Amino acid sequence: MAITITTRGAARIGQQRNSTIECGGAQLRAHYRHLATVVTIRGRIDSANVDQLSEQARRFVLAKEPVVLDLSGVTSFAAAGIWLLCVIDGDCRAAGVEWTLIEGPAVAELLGDFDEDAKFPTAESVDQALHALADGNDQRRQLLLPLFQKSA
Repeated sequence: MAITITTRGAARIGQQRNSTIECGGAQLRAHYRHLATVVTIRGRIDSANVDQLSEQARRFVLAKEPVVLDLSGVTSFAAAGIWLLCVIDGDCRAAGVEWTLIEGPAVAELLGDFDEDAKFPTAESVDQALHALADGNDQRRQLLLPLFQKSA
């Protein structure tokens, strides 16, 4: 069974044979999980491919669907890669959706040089990010529950 994500620009990415997008030394893959769209990038992110990666990744920022950007498989992360994070952050804010960054060692090393105000929302793993999204949903439901209870 293939799960297909339809994105802006009418491209389709799914759990099929050719679901990985090559971007000059990096591979991007997106798939839908119950709570979010997970965009995974592996390989190197540098000035030569960051624009292409940003354009491909931003296609998966959809209204009402949180995004998990998994960079745990990135082997080299140049300063130009911060542009990718800024693009995703801006698109998610504009769409009104949450997003979470999964840092790998190469990404964490570069981002560790920034002050606390410049930090992006992070989690240790995709599973942890999805768990946090589920917890947030549960908390919102608990806040709404009194509104639906009948009074005698």
